[in-house]
Amino acid sequence: MKAILFCINPYSFGILKPLNDELIARGNEVLWYVPDRIADKFPFKNESIVTNSIKTLYDFKSDAIFVPGNEVPHYLSGVKVQVFHGLAGEKKGHFRIRNYFDLYLTQGPYFTSRFEDLAKKHKDFKVKETGWCKLDTLFGSKNSFNNEREEILKNSNKKRIVLYAPTFSPSLTCAKHAKDKIFEIADTEDVFVIIKFHDLMDKAIAEEYIALAANRPNVTVSEERNILKFLIISDIMISDTSSVVYEFTLLDKPVVTVNSKSQNICWRDIKDVKHLRKALIEELEQDNFRENRKLIIEQYHPYSDGKSSARMIEAVEDYIRNFGVPEKRKLNIYRKYLMNKMFGKEPK
Repeated sequence: MKAILFCINPYSFGILKPLNDELIARGNEVLWYVPDRIADKFPFKNESIVTNSIKTLYDFKSDAIFVPGNEVPHYLSGVKVQVFHGLAGEKKGHFRIRNYFDLYLTQGPYFTSRFEDLAKKHKDFKVKETGWCKLDTLFGSKNSFNNEREEILKNSNKKRIVLYAPTFSPSLTCAKHAKDKIFEIADTEDVFVIIKFHDLMDKAIAEEYIALAANRPNVTVSEERNILKFLIISDIMISDTSSVVYEFTLLDKPVVTVNSKSQNICWRDIKDVKHLRKALIEELEQDNFRENRKLIIEQYHPYSDGKSSARMIEAVEDYIRNFGVPEKRKLNIYRKYLMNKMFGKEPK
């Protein structure tokens, strides 16, 4: 099988890497698409075949295109596969059908049931529950960072690691209002604080945190692209309505959110940031939502075997056996116009 890994945002790299590795291990031909504007952030240049050219993708004549985003040129050959870029189903647009995809590979029953209902309505795509490729690394690396964790705690002389990972969405983020409390926690509690911002976080807000962290040896603002290591080594997470909350919850560890808009809150959520420090201490000591997390794990991602990439590939192979490889995706004039505007017209 000839596969394209289609990236238009840097967060896609970590999502697709486990899928890339599984595709290659199975003898498939893989081509990454990374546009120039994010090319300097692509971390796998030395081990991957990568292009910034839509014409190259067109000539590649792929069998499948894996997309952790919302758009893909309709005129490219291959099964257009929606991989998703997060687990927050309540975020605007998560269940919006944009007509670009032939196959939706869902992470768990909560997502599968919704997309199966939409498939019955639209009648032009299929749905298969496989788990999410990004989490193969999470479940396969649970013991890989023990030494790094111990080194952080030893060097900082702290007892626990707190991960602070707010979303970037202006209407959902707690980054602006929680800043003082985050640094109060760092200054008063026996913790090392890792701050991990989304690639699209407001730069002015990020710079305020960087400046405040500079004089605190137990606070770091990480620029690493992949958050998985921090999920694994941290004891507790502080966030808001970020999809990464679900990823952390899948590791069966406590979370505190600020004014979360999530539909299925199975963790500690506070409505006023002034209660953040108290809530953090209570969850570190008592873990009051341990039983509640089981619901999220069962509904959002029940697969902990690290083999979701394999299931995704097999789902695409099964689609091709049943329906063949589409040369292009049928779209209405408006959708074609949007794709032509975003990626250029179909190459000749």
